Amino acid sequence: MAATPASASVDSLDQDPAFALHRGGKIEIRSTVQVRDADDLSLAYTPGVARVCSAIADNPALADDYTWASRVIAVVSDGTAVLGLGDIGPAAAMPVMEGKALLFKEFANVDAVPICLDCTDVDALVETVVRLAPSFGGINLEDISAPRCFEVEERLRGLLDIPVFHDDQHGTAIVALAALQNAARVTGRSLGDLRAVVAGAGASGVAVTRILLEAGIGDIAVADSKGMIYDGRDGLNPVKQALARDTNRAGHTGSTEEALVGADLFLGLSGSTVSEEAIAAMAADSIVFALSNPTPEVHPDVAAKHAAVVATGRSDFPNQINNVLAFPGVFRGALDVRASTITENMKVAAAAALADVVGDDVSPTYIIPSPFDERVAPAVIAAVAAQAVADGVARV
Repeated sequence: MAATPASASVDSLDQDPAFALHRGGKIEIRSTVQVRDADDLSLAYTPGVARVCSAIADNPALADDYTWASRVIAVVSDGTAVLGLGDIGPAAAMPVMEGKALLFKEFANVDAVPICLDCTDVDALVETVVRLAPSFGGINLEDISAPRCFEVEERLRGLLDIPVFHDDQHGTAIVALAALQNAARVTGRSLGDLRAVVAGAGASGVAVTRILLEAGIGDIAVADSKGMIYDGRDGLNPVKQALARDTNRAGHTGSTEEALVGADLFLGLSGSTVSEEAIAAMAADSIVFALSNPTPEVHPDVAAKHAAVVATGRSDFPNQINNVLAFPGVFRGALDVRASTITENMKVAAAAALADVVGDDVSPTYIIPSPFDERVAPAVIAAVAAQAVADGVARV
């Protein structure tokens, strides 16, 4: 992508419809009550507001009912892993975080506030979010680079009693699992029948692997830039060491393409490339999810010559794995029951609900619904809320 010249005038930038749309930002705050006269003012602000403040001071739980905190989330980023753009910093990340807040509102009526932090140290990120947390009912972490993102999320989940969700990990994982459940149906198999190879051990690669393990995948092996991750490989960080213990029962030690011979499923989450010959060497009725954007690991038209089902992260091909299918409904469901966390079961329930939206219409080119399918958000919301109650993390 070509850089925009620093000297470009505002008028010239606005010739691009993307810049014109972003002028002034994409979201705003609106009041939910009217202030028409002195009586309204005295209730909305002083002196009436003091009665509400005093009640909350005596009983902090009342903040859930008498402020916006329980129904608003923070979209938090440090700008270190933005949309394939990489480490572009907090100011440049703001349009993406505004966009995320917009999608929360449009797809599930969740109010969200974008917050871009000018710090990248894990301790500083965690401390800052903890200090902000009383103002929100949930925290959506976004575009924080791996492996720091794992520690940031884990520590925040331990410190806060509100949902903490890193969408780059879990949103991708939920939608990928939903799509795979239907892809397995198309090919007449169950998840337990599948041997999978994942290219990419970053945030999304690790999370997709974990949710597939939770869902009962037959076997799964993960590769990073140095090859397959296996128990005993030198130089693995703690996250990859855990993957090595829990995956790759077949003991693959070479390249991604070597592991793909006879595999049932390829999941690309790496930005790397895979040859047509490697896809052709997979098992009959194979499934290919080439999810890197904007360039998939293998072109979907090429993959379709050999695979029974192909999915990408792009909107211009069938079967788009798009996080917007998951994160708005997941948070809406969690907020509706004031969940204290988002459990693994809640994520799996969200995936099952997504898969069920497709229903009997499932086909090789329709394994996941469109983000604009009006059935999606209600289905995910209901499933997540019900599972929160079943898991004992709901507070209403």
